[in-house]
Amino acid sequence: MVERPALDRSRVITAAVGTADRGGLAKVSMRNVGRELGVEAMSLYHHVAGKEDLLDGLADWIFAGIELPTLDDPWRRAMTDRAASARDVLSQHPWALGLIESRSSPGPALLRHHDTVLGCLRRNGFPVALAAHAFSAIDSYVYGFVLTELNLPFTPDEGAEGFVADFVLPADEYPHLAELVTELVVGKEYAYGDEFTYGLALLLDQLEQRLAAQRT
Repeated sequence: MVERPALDRSRVITAAVGTADRGGLAKVSMRNVGRELGVEAMSLYHHVAGKEDLLDGLADWIFAGIELPTLDDPWRRAMTDRAASARDVLSQHPWALGLIESRSSPGPALLRHHDTVLGCLRRNGFPVALAAHAFSAIDSYVYGFVLTELNLPFTPDEGAEGFVADFVLPADEYPHLAELVTELVVGKEYAYGDEFTYGLALLLDQLEQRLAAQRT
């Protein structure tokens, strides 16, 4: 008989992640996570206080998986790398989008993440207000992009070209859409995901300008 590993908070949270990945946050309950672990729900209460604590643990688990800069990293490279890492993690766990900033009892990984991002910006000369604006704008961009990307009517494998091939865009009725499809999509190997880096660079360009203005 194979001995089951001892139950602890880490195993409970990992099981909750698996439950959420398969069925979304609506499926995360003490009973379902207990079933995932092969134990009664009551056994979980030795390690989590209840469902709200479980959700707090899920949010913390997400932040623990996002790559963090060091305080002395150049801010632009640091914010680019962190944004890319956040996009990767959130794309793999879509349920996290509506959870991670909603918790009233943030865990240590979440707090460390936020403190480090702000610390990197501050160490690079951002005033407190501009650091806060930068953090908010970057995360809003990342979260919004991931949400859009996850809900596109075509998969990355199908591509935009296959999608637009299924309907007609009369140039006299929709001249600008037809122009975009002709110029960027048809025969061009267009991938919506490539827009992420370009859009993020636009945002960082503006932050760079505002930081320079603060220094003059």
